[in-house]
Amino acid sequence: MVSGGGGKWLCIILVGLLSLLTTEGYDVGLTFLDSAVAKGAVCLDGSAPAYHIDKGFGAGIDNWLVFFEGGGWCNNVTNCLARRDTRLGSSKEMLKVETFSGMFHNKPKYNPDFYDWNRIKVRYCDGSSFTGDVEAVDPKTNLPFRGARIFRAVIDDLLAKGMKNAKNAMLAGCSAGGLTSILQCDNFRSLLPASTKVKCLSDAGFFINAKTVIGTSHIEGFYADVVKTHGSAKVLSPECVAKLGPGLCFFPQNMVQYIKTPIFLINAAYDSWQVKNILAPGVADRKGTWRECKLDITKCSSAQLNILQGYRLEFLKALTGFGNSPSRGMFINSCYSHCQTGIQETWLRDDSPLLGNTTIAKAVGDWYYERNAFKKIDCPYPCDKTCHNRVFD
Repeated sequence: MVSGGGGKWLCIILVGLLSLLTTEGYDVGLTFLDSAVAKGAVCLDGSAPAYHIDKGFGAGIDNWLVFFEGGGWCNNVTNCLARRDTRLGSSKEMLKVETFSGMFHNKPKYNPDFYDWNRIKVRYCDGSSFTGDVEAVDPKTNLPFRGARIFRAVIDDLLAKGMKNAKNAMLAGCSAGGLTSILQCDNFRSLLPASTKVKCLSDAGFFINAKTVIGTSHIEGFYADVVKTHGSAKVLSPECVAKLGPGLCFFPQNMVQYIKTPIFLINAAYDSWQVKNILAPGVADRKGTWRECKLDITKCSSAQLNILQGYRLEFLKALTGFGNSPSRGMFINSCYSHCQTGIQETWLRDDSPLLGNTTIAKAVGDWYYERNAFKKIDCPYPCDKTCHNRVFD
């Protein structure tokens, strides 16, 4: 039992924490794009795609941030059926409100460069990073693979809602949505007026083609199956596909050299999703020796840390095709995390991650508005004391 005085202080502390959380984020309702259904631009269960929008105001009324949600992929009919009746396959299962924070915030204190833009978060329900387009639907499974159509339907809808007059526009996304912003970057540019300043931002979307801890190839086959199942090849760079084939062109390291539009990468060199699913997936760690390490990097053995340092070097090598153009920026920190733009603590706060004494929010804003070029890679773990290393349940 808490005594009366202690209980009172506990209540005050809890109220204070709740008020802090509410100032760092606010709820935005869900908009269903019912008109897309007739175009066959539908989720895995045939439901309408959906997005959250907080409209721009003041000087930002003609500026647009279009951000695509992440959530992995389904690489075959079985996996897509398992996903179909979840929020990642059906808009019927999505939460009706989303907390807007970090890069989505509408207050300059929390988001100085983009707070007054039209900020849109597109929900993910196709399992292909918005790249799939298979015309025929198998009557046995009734699964539509139509991610690319969803992408186009959303952009067309936003153009009709005022994006056709955009002065500034940014295609962004995190995780599988960060891959969308790489693969669909030039396509997005082509759908906007020539007069619009268009750039792309990928947060935790630079997935690399690496071997597992036991030296097997896992992610390469998985991506090849995603592309084949969803008919994604037509969205990928034709030059890349002609050279390497469609499966390999789903990897940013093979696609990024063909992108003409300015692009910025935010990624942890020890990306927690990649460590758990590319480097040490369950199929390569059947005895679970990586389990604790994958949940919390501070629990990794010295041998495991050596392997992680090798993965970082492989990740940095995969970035070499990114080039040195000032139109390209990067913020590659040495944290154990995944997605850093949509959460206030990592986007912009007093204790946010820093590179070159610069927050992610400032690095992205400086690059977008061309105040400063930004292209920095962190020193190896554990040198960076500003990291917010994730601990997973």
